[in-house]
Amino acid sequence: MPRYPIVIEHGPNSYSAYAPDAPGCVAAGATRDDVTKRMTEALKLHFEALRADGQSIPEPGISDTYVEI
Repeated sequence: MPRYPIVIEHGPNSYSAYAPDAPGCVAAGATRDDVTKRMTEALKLHFEALRADGQSIPEPGISDTYVEI
């Protein structure tokens, strides 16, 4: 099963997330765990909608890394 990276951002009162490999697919939640669960569900629904429209599911193409400054 493919693994898709997500970017989680912490705002003043909540967390938000997006998937660089799935433009337009976003989620928000009260906690980091909450937004991760919601993003997983959002990606599943996003890919189901793509399939229903006859479009292909994007392959994960982005990997993550960190740099030290």
